Amino acid sequence: MASSHSSSPVPQSNSSDAFFKKEMDATKRFRPVQSLPDVCPKEPTGDPHNLCDSPSLVADQHRWTIYHSKVNLPAALNDPRSPRNILHYTNRKSLRERKFMKHARTFVLLKIPSTGLCYTPTINPGQIWNKYLSTAGGKGNRDAASSKLLQEKLSHYLDIVEVNIAHQISLRSEAFFHAMTSQHELQDYLRKTSQAVKLLREKIAQIDKVMCEGSLRVLRLSLTRNNCIKAYNKLKLMATVHQTQPTVQLLLSTSEFVGALDLIATTQEVLQQELQGIHSFRHLGSQLCELEKLIDKMMIAEFSTYARNDLNRPLEDDCQILEEERLVSLVFGLLKQRKLNFYEIYGDEMIITAKNIIKQCVVNTVSQIEEIDTEVVVKLADQMRMMNFPQWFDLLKNIFSKFTIFLKRIKATLNTIRSVVFLVLDKNQKNRDVEDTLQKNSKDSTVDTEVAYLTHEGMFISDAFSEGDLPPVAADTTSQRNTSPNSEPCSSDSVSEPECTTDSSSSKEQTSSSVTAGAVEMMISDDMKLTDLELVRLANNIQELLYNASDICHDRSVKFLMARAKDGFLEKLNSNEFVTLSRLMEGFILDTEQICGRKSMSLRGALQSQANRFVNRFHEERKTKLSLLLDNERWKQAEVPAEFQDLVDSVSDGRISLPEKKPAATEERKPAEFLIVEGQKYATVGTVLLLIRIILEYCQCVDNIPSITTDMLTRLSDLLKYFNSRSCQLVLGAGALQVVGLKTITTKNLALSSRCLQLIVHYIPIIRAHFEARLQPKQYSMLRHFDHITKDYHDHVAEISAKLVAIMDSLFDKLLSKYEVKAPVPSACFRNICKQMAKMHEAIYDLLPEEQTQMLFLRINASYKLHLKRQLAHLNVVNDGGPLNGLVTSDVAFYTGNLQALKGLNNLDLNMAEIWEQKR
Repeated sequence: MASSHSSSPVPQSNSSDAFFKKEMDATKRFRPVQSLPDVCPKEPTGDPHNLCDSPSLVADQHRWTIYHSKVNLPAALNDPRSPRNILHYTNRKSLRERKFMKHARTFVLLKIPSTGLCYTPTINPGQIWNKYLSTAGGKGNRDAASSKLLQEKLSHYLDIVEVNIAHQISLRSEAFFHAMTSQHELQDYLRKTSQAVKLLREKIAQIDKVMCEGSLRVLRLSLTRNNCIKAYNKLKLMATVHQTQPTVQLLLSTSEFVGALDLIATTQEVLQQELQGIHSFRHLGSQLCELEKLIDKMMIAEFSTYARNDLNRPLEDDCQILEEERLVSLVFGLLKQRKLNFYEIYGDEMIITAKNIIKQCVVNTVSQIEEIDTEVVVKLADQMRMMNFPQWFDLLKNIFSKFTIFLKRIKATLNTIRSVVFLVLDKNQKNRDVEDTLQKNSKDSTVDTEVAYLTHEGMFISDAFSEGDLPPVAADTTSQRNTSPNSEPCSSDSVSEPECTTDSSSSKEQTSSSVTAGAVEMMISDDMKLTDLELVRLANNIQELLYNASDICHDRSVKFLMARAKDGFLEKLNSNEFVTLSRLMEGFILDTEQICGRKSMSLRGALQSQANRFVNRFHEERKTKLSLLLDNERWKQAEVPAEFQDLVDSVSDGRISLPEKKPAATEERKPAEFLIVEGQKYATVGTVLLLIRIILEYCQCVDNIPSITTDMLTRLSDLLKYFNSRSCQLVLGAGALQVVGLKTITTKNLALSSRCLQLIVHYIPIIRAHFEARLQPKQYSMLRHFDHITKDYHDHVAEISAKLVAIMDSLFDKLLSKYEVKAPVPSACFRNICKQMAKMHEAIYDLLPEEQTQMLFLRINASYKLHLKRQLAHLNVVNDGGPLNGLVTSDVAFYTGNLQALKGLNNLDLNMAEIWEQKR
């Protein structure tokens, strides 16, 4: 047994754990089946990846492998390219050494000496075996005896090992027999399984032959048929695309730009998606691009021609849109090509047309005036300056009328263009809403149907069923349908037929005078890639163009006015002519604002400038006239003509304006002595009557020219202040003595001046309300001028009253200072005083109201009592009932009786007891 074991080969593997690989491999996890390396039983078995990478000692024994490499250790350690090889090698060897020493302890249990069994990395088991052989084969017979003894020891050791191995096997015999039994059962199961698999394959083959081969053949034929249909449709599509250029030329000949552009866009999309790579169409794309650029130029030229024809047609009372369908088609085409500045062409034509309108109107008017010789006066501006006001006014009126029609036409055309822009904007919003709805539905819905993923030549079987089961016509229609986002947007038939892409031509027959949304909806294609911001900005620019049209008309009108105003023509107009001109201009301004919806300031500014000049001239004329009237006024009561009474009555009825001139009546009404204003009599002078008329002229001018309200208010305030100050200088200041030549300023002059001032004060609140109704709320602060004027007038009236009292006061002082208490009674002093009082009463009673007369005489009486009291105190006359007291009482009674006997003073409370000193 020992010899047999001794003759067994010793493993020569460089792996020290070759005897224990079966246990290690049993603990490894199962890996997927890989291609097995070519190994022999004596080679180490380990990681499959390492086995695949290592050379085989059997297959590679006749060629050079890594096992033939001879490299010294320093060279391997110093190799910079593989610094980890040695480290990996040493780690692996140290692990194997630990395993070897662990199993080496088994020999100690078996009582086998460990001499020579110590393993080091530098000594392999073969060297240990050679060591024992060399020991046994040395030094003669003694060595032979010891070698024999050694061999017997080794045999003994081998027997011990075999006994122990047999003992271990006996201990695990039940597991070995169970493994063998399990192996036999497993082989039975594998045999039965193989038979079942063979039977199943035979059945599947029969099912495939009976049930599947025919159906699959039908599917293959259906797919082939569909491919043939697609090929036919592709050829049909190519034939249609081939006809694109002639069709585009035909559409352009009828100005169907939208249809031509749609056809070009559709064809380009088909070329890029359906017919990409077709050699015969390699140049068609570039040709269509050039054709598209040509259409852009044609559309711009066509729109320019349209604008010129639209604006230059006869300006009659007709605001219909010129060829509305043509305009809509042009606008859609320009929007499709993103030519968003086309409105500038229309704006340029507006400027040219506005100039021509004025020129043509001037030429037509001049040709009808015989006084103007066009051969002598060549320039139109000079010819226009030769017109009188009625002729020039009619010309301006005609120009304004033409401009009004001109703006209405522009508004109608621009509104049509804006409506097209808004339709495109609405279409964008609708498309966006539809996309949002589809996305929402796609997220909410789930697909429960099972899809067969059996494919044939890259196509789903379900596609073959959906198309193959349909009849030929239906399948043809289905194949032409747009089934994916990247497919063509319309069917091949629609491309081949020109009338399918020229929606604008068919819409011409259906649209009426105004473009309906339904008709133009057909012109809007889905490839108008314009953002909402661009469309809104374009709509605003078009609206701004309408504002510019109004500004253009106003600017041209201003130049026309300035050309006529160079020789001071407008400044020489009288009030009626300027008011007529102002009303015409205001009417035109309001008409343009109503048409365009925005105020244009150029013509309004020119009118305001001319109005300011007119106001200055108007005011200076009235102020000069008033100054002349005051300088010639003798301050005597004037008769009131009936026309002035009618004027005042109209104001009382609420009409603050000059009445129209009435034809002279057969019986002339006589002038009145007083002016009756709301039941009160006003004695006045002629200057004040004319002043009232002038004031009403200011008010009427404000009504006729509202823009000059603030200027007129300032000028009227100045006029009223001037009258107040100038009348004060002439009457109170006695300026009339030098200016008019009056000998003296009488009490009658003073009373008449006071009453005239009161008449003006009566009308100031009416004038104030008139201006307040025509001012803006922010301008109400200007009304304070009337408050200041009213205060000044009241102060002036108070000064006149004080002046009248002062006249009598000086008279009392002069007469009473010489008064002596003696007989006869009444004394001469009191007779003279009563005489002067009667004269004063006679002078003012018919001029001033009774209330004012009473108040004035009360003040005069107070002055009289003061002077009398001072004189009595000077004479030491007291109220003691003595003779002197009796004389004074008689004189006072005479004074009281005469004063109360005057008209209107009978109830006057004189309170004469105040003349006596009170006893202390």
